[in-house]
Amino acid sequence: MGLIRGTGPSIRSLYESGSAIEQMTARMLHEHGVRPGPGEIRSWQASMPVLANDLIEAGLSNVEILVEQKLPLTSRRIDAVLAGVHPVTQKNSYVLIELKQWSQADLYEENPELVLIDAYGGRPVSHPLTQVGGYQQYLTDFLPALSEQHLNVAAAAYLHNATQFTVDPLFNVEQRRDLRMFTGDMKSKFHDFLRENFDTQSPGTQSADDFLNMKEGPSKQLLAVAADEIQKREQFVLLDEQKVAYELVMHAVKQAQWGNTKTAVIVTGGPGTGKSVIALSLLGELARQGKTVLHATGSKSFTTTLRRIGGKGSGRTKSLFKYFNSFMDAEPNSLDVLILDEAHRIRETSVNRYTKAEFRTGRAQIDELFATARVPVFLLDQHQVVRPGELGTVAEIKAYAKALGIQTKSVSLNDQYRCGGSAAYINWVERFLGLAEGGPIAWEPDGSYTLTTSQSPSELESFLQKKNDEGFSARMTAGYCWPWSDPTKDGQLIPDVKIGLWSRPWNLKGERAVGGAPPSPLWASDPSGFGQVGCIYTAQGFEYDWNGVIIGPDLVRRGDRWVTQRSENKDPDFKNTKKVSDQEFHALVLNVYKVLLTRGMIGTLIYSEDPETARFLQRLIPSF
Repeated sequence: MGLIRGTGPSIRSLYESGSAIEQMTARMLHEHGVRPGPGEIRSWQASMPVLANDLIEAGLSNVEILVEQKLPLTSRRIDAVLAGVHPVTQKNSYVLIELKQWSQADLYEENPELVLIDAYGGRPVSHPLTQVGGYQQYLTDFLPALSEQHLNVAAAAYLHNATQFTVDPLFNVEQRRDLRMFTGDMKSKFHDFLRENFDTQSPGTQSADDFLNMKEGPSKQLLAVAADEIQKREQFVLLDEQKVAYELVMHAVKQAQWGNTKTAVIVTGGPGTGKSVIALSLLGELARQGKTVLHATGSKSFTTTLRRIGGKGSGRTKSLFKYFNSFMDAEPNSLDVLILDEAHRIRETSVNRYTKAEFRTGRAQIDELFATARVPVFLLDQHQVVRPGELGTVAEIKAYAKALGIQTKSVSLNDQYRCGGSAAYINWVERFLGLAEGGPIAWEPDGSYTLTTSQSPSELESFLQKKNDEGFSARMTAGYCWPWSDPTKDGQLIPDVKIGLWSRPWNLKGERAVGGAPPSPLWASDPSGFGQVGCIYTAQGFEYDWNGVIIGPDLVRRGDRWVTQRSENKDPDFKNTKKVSDQEFHALVLNVYKVLLTRGMIGTLIYSEDPETARFLQRLIPSF
């Protein structure tokens, strides 16, 4: 749903009365849990009345405008979706509009995908046609009715404060009949474009209703299309900052080739902002271009699953997926690009109990990763550092690059693609755990995501079992607060996670299936993983439709704060108080639960056995 809806005359009237911004602000606060920034409000004030007047002047006063319309399963919004009837087919017709207040613009170092605006301080942004074209493709991907009913979906970038002369380099990008760019001095051509897509006599009310009631198709989840992404052709649609990150890497690769330079690209973002989508898109395209490129993670589960699904049927493709500790003896700059997914899991050194003696030099793992490639790409979420010795922070990476004299480029991904695209839920989780300012707040359903509490672990499991039976993916996870036994000799899993009369086993530790349970790295992606309780090490990096989280006794609510109880945590990595202080333990546990709470695509259920914590949950979250 957009922030406001109306025809050109009604939208203009709202602005003239002064109530438009107030209504949009209130709706945004309710729908997304955040207030618009000053820049966003200025954009609403400057651009939307222009579009409303253009529709009126074009004789299209009956066309409906959906202002700031949310894209399916993301928190990203299109400036405006115009809805009406096509003048030829008489079917529903839609035009997506991206409004820009720019008065002048230039290409970023001749890159046709990136634009430089003086007001942005030298930071490149996506070309407006690339941006709105991405929305166009994404929308048809996630609203199946648009393609199934062969409905018209066009898109336009409207730079209403610019002239063709002041943004001339931007017109070097190819345009199509259904994807156009206009400036303020092209008003008549913009009106012609609108009339080509809308009948001047037919009202757009029903078309807008139909659009808002369209069923959202299932997300192209990362692992389900990894094989096609890497081996065949691009499957993912990159939007806005995702596209900027992708293009900055491609640009750095060209610079490294032409100028013998070395550049690190740092991409930051919370759960579900598309870091791994960017990683796979880069891996696929660079491999197709013949560049020397590898993908690496610090997660055995994630790498094993990518090798299994992304490299399906191709031993060569599987070899593209490595671990962070795979580069101890790599030649300097032996790769064009090294894509470091989940870079928050970079450790102090690559040494472990299997490391050969000649590599036990004390060399920092981050030095190995920097040295290996001309363009190391770090994709990370600083709130997902969950183990002692993990060093993947922006400050650490930038400091190391500076010491080596290596330039860095940074991109922040601000939009949500996990958790049903619910920015409100991500904001709720961070405030719930004290990772964002403002303190915990009651959950208000936003129509994008389901959050509820369970009265017992059996109730939680029963709900998830029902969803699993209906064809959804569902998993239970818990804090590491119970012992973790090996299976018996006859292949029986030990039900270590015990709460009252209810008990279930942890996921397997090893890489071999036992008793019908999948190996540890495949717990999150193999359907037979349901029925075992996952831990942070098998859940991190993955997503499933329905997410059940058991908050263990290592995290309890006491009064107005969270208290971590070290004695209740069974994770061996947390036992050494000399290596992990109480303050560090507290921060790591909060990060663990943030990761566990943000794995679900459709909804999350939470349970705590601790009475005071359970009452706190019930005050904030509705139960079944």
